[in-house]
Amino acid sequence: MGIDYSKRPAAPPAGSGPVSLSKVTLTKSTPTVSLSKQGGGGRLHVNLNWNQNPASGAPKGGFLKRVLGAGSGGIDLDLAALFELSDGRSGVVQALGNAFGSFDAAPFLNLDADDRTGAAVGGENLYVNLNQIAQIRRVLVFAFIYEGVASFDQADAVVTLTPAQGAPIEVRLDEQAGGSRMCAIALLTNTGNDFSVSREVRYVSGHRELDKAYAWGLNWTAGSK
Repeated sequence: MGIDYSKRPAAPPAGSGPVSLSKVTLTKSTPTVSLSKQGGGGRLHVNLNWNQNPASGAPKGGFLKRVLGAGSGGIDLDLAALFELSDGRSGVVQALGNAFGSFDAAPFLNLDADDRTGAAVGGENLYVNLNQIAQIRRVLVFAFIYEGVASFDQADAVVTLTPAQGAPIEVRLDEQAGGSRMCAIALLTNTGNDFSVSREVRYVSGHRELDKAYAWGLNWTAGSK
C-alpha cells in the first residue's frame, strides 16, 4: 500500500472549535448521526473504555486492564480500525503488527500507543483526521481480545467519539457477545454529501470474519506485537 507503519506517529494536534457538553447515544432505534451536520473538520477522537467491575459501579479504568475482576484471568483488549480510502487503498490500523497509522498522511487515522500493562486509566485512543474527509471512503472501528478469555459481556464497554465540533457520540457494547472475540463498534461512512457514524455492535470470531462481514477484501496472515 505504500504506507509506512514502522514508526508510531506523534500525537496529532487538538482540533479547534467548541465541543458541546451534550451527548448523543447511538442505539438500535437511532443508530446513525451525521458528523457533517455538526460542522466537520478538525480531529475525531475515538476512545474505548470500560468499567472494571460493573456490578459494584466502580469507576472506569483503562480498557486494556490485564485483570478483569478477581479470578477472571488476565486479558489484553485492543482498539483498531479498518480503513478504505477514496483512491481504493485499504488496510488496518492496530497495535498488532505495529500498524499504528498516520494522522497527517494516508490513511489519515492513527492509534495511540498500545498499553499492555493496564496502567493507563484513559483506555485506548484512535484519532481520525476530519480535515481529510475527501480522502476517506469508510472506517470501521472495532475491538478484539488479543489474549485471555472472551469477556465483552462483563466489561460494560463504551466507545465515545468526540469531534472537534458538536456533541460527543456514545456507543455501548451492550449486545450479548457469546464466545466471540471481536466486536465491530462503529462505521464511519463518506457518501459524498455526508460523513456519518453508524452504530454496529456486531460480534465476530476474528479478523477474517470481520473482513467478510463488511466486504473489505484484505488478505490476512498471523501477526504479533
